[in-house]
Amino acid sequence: MKIDLTETNSSRINAAMVQARRDIGTPAIGMVLTLVIVTDEENAYDALRSANDASHEHPSRIIVVIKRVSRSPRSRRDARLDAEIRVGADSGSGETVVLRLHGELVDHAQSVVLPLLLPDAPVVVWWPDGAPSDLAGDPLGALGQRRITDTYSCEEPIGALGRRAAAYAPGDTDLSWTRITPWRSMLAAALDQQVFAVRSAVVEGEDENPSCELLAMWLADRLQVPVGRTRSSGPGLTAVRLETKDGEIVLDRADGALATLCMPGQPDRAVALKRRDTAELLAEELRRLDPDNTYESALKFGVSKLAAQASEAAEAPAKAKPKAEAGAPAEAPAAKPASPKPAKKPTAK
Repeated sequence: MKIDLTETNSSRINAAMVQARRDIGTPAIGMVLTLVIVTDEENAYDALRSANDASHEHPSRIIVVIKRVSRSPRSRRDARLDAEIRVGADSGSGETVVLRLHGELVDHAQSVVLPLLLPDAPVVVWWPDGAPSDLAGDPLGALGQRRITDTYSCEEPIGALGRRAAAYAPGDTDLSWTRITPWRSMLAAALDQQVFAVRSAVVEGEDENPSCELLAMWLADRLQVPVGRTRSSGPGLTAVRLETKDGEIVLDRADGALATLCMPGQPDRAVALKRRDTAELLAEELRRLDPDNTYESALKFGVSKLAAQASEAAEAPAKAKPKAEAGAPAEAPAAKPASPKPAKKPTAK
């Protein structure tokens, strides 16, 4: 069922949702959280489709906030709220409210969303694109226990990681971090099978890919070893190499679906490591509502520190070389011959 409301307010929207649930015969609310999606018209369809798919695992009330930019000064002064309500089969396993804010109401989105939140239920705020630098400081972000963004959608993903680290607050997370969960699980399991002393690591992947940087920072933070970054044609993250005294541990995924795990003294094995869609990533993040301390530690390790660590590791062998160039060793200086002592003159008896 779909209901369109024009020039409405939050009270009318709540009343319309209650009536819609009665009309379809489900007056009880069985939703576990409120998911607030802050997006624009261009990305609203894809974001809502992913949220509906994730709602089959986490029944939720989905509130989509679309801020309509007004072009003329007069329309910017006129505040108007239009809403579209979806319940039943049109809204996954919960209910959906699409809010379109016009005029001055764009700057007061939190006052519109607050009355529509489920009572006594967690709130998750998700920015599919165009997230603010300070997620917790944003008026809508302040409503949520968890705040989800995706630095992969930013124009400068690596710079966005630095801004996320500077303004991090407990509850912040990133879908670029969620994408590497299978990689982290596989590498941790490989190191648990045998005790390997890792000396260094290399992460291969697309250039300017935040997931590659986050995985490298996680390895450097946890293993306390230099981690390098090499560029590949993708797709996404393609390989991780861990150098140990017994040999190299390699997790290689060249096609984006199936990976090969190589370990010293063991046969190579194929492991499933497919690229997941946004709905699967979102469903994983909705499983936990507590702060992700591992993500915080890896994020605050910093891309700049990672680069400096790799640079120091590259310079270390050069400093260890002797000053003499390779070739024939320099001859030791010859010992000076002892000067002959003058002979004693014979004395007459």
